[in-house]
Amino acid sequence: MGYVDWEFAKATGRTLVPAGPTLSRAEIEAEVEAIRGAARAAREPVASTARLQTPDGAPDALVVDRATWIALNVDSMGAMLDPAFDGILAGRPQQPNATVQAIGSKVTGAETGGLLAFLASKVLGQYDLAPGGTPRLMLVAPNIVAVATDLGVDREDFRAWVCMHEETHRVQFTATSWLRDHLVDQARSLAVDLAPDPERLGDLAARVTEKLPDLFKEGSTGLADLVTTPEQREKMAQVTAIMSLLEGHADVVMDDVGPAHIPTVAHIRKKFTARRKGAGAPDRLLRRLLGLEAKMRQYRDGAVFVRGVQDAVGVDGFNAVWHEPDNLPLPREIEDPAAWVRRVHG
Repeated sequence: MGYVDWEFAKATGRTLVPAGPTLSRAEIEAEVEAIRGAARAAREPVASTARLQTPDGAPDALVVDRATWIALNVDSMGAMLDPAFDGILAGRPQQPNATVQAIGSKVTGAETGGLLAFLASKVLGQYDLAPGGTPRLMLVAPNIVAVATDLGVDREDFRAWVCMHEETHRVQFTATSWLRDHLVDQARSLAVDLAPDPERLGDLAARVTEKLPDLFKEGSTGLADLVTTPEQREKMAQVTAIMSLLEGHADVVMDDVGPAHIPTVAHIRKKFTARRKGAGAPDRLLRRLLGLEAKMRQYRDGAVFVRGVQDAVGVDGFNAVWHEPDNLPLPREIEDPAAWVRRVHG
């Protein structure tokens, strides 16, 4: 029995995830095929704009529903985190008995499933790193339909717009041979580092009442503020800088490609940006607690970094970021693109 009961996480996620838009089978099949077509059509414009080439034979995008997105993410989380959890448990002098471990794995499984059920209704697409498996681009059909409907935008243009962003992620990882393994290693290392020792659990519990109000303040990174030390937050900042680069670059490429291929791109961007800001108070509080507002900042800060670097050294100069891990931006450089240019280009 592992640290997390991953099958229980899947079952919990399937039970809790909200139903998607109501469509007939014919409408579903047509939407799925249209999304697949939009993903294929995004390949050449994204590659040309980003000036990055993906190897031949990369799998096509996988169009999924919410339950399938949960199941695939649970599999990837298990493959990524189980080696880290095994190391954590092996390093502890006293091992939990089988009953305690079984109960604990169900609890962590339920927590994982509940979180993924919430996210499954929000995510439009994702490049699944699939540690130990085959990475591929996923597009969540019911969410693409739901958001296009909520925004009142052209559905065909919205499909294309989403696929431009997500295709950029596919190109980032397939054109850069070391990036996937580097990010997986960083995530595993962070998981081990963030796992609290038994001695720290009492201290964390004592701090909950004192620190919880701060988690809801603007600028919070969510629960991570509660359970991390300054040293751990520095490691998190390094991973966050990479994520800001990836998300900001995808937004920049998407907006650069858009005008030539998506007639209503300006209208979509305006409506989508307003939607990010316009969530209701309970939703904003939950997003803040889970760190999702910090995720939104990654898009903004990363895009500013990419634009700043490209303005200084052009797209080819920016693409030095993909040459080796040492060229990835440091946390402070995300807010100071000129510092990255000086360090990498001298």
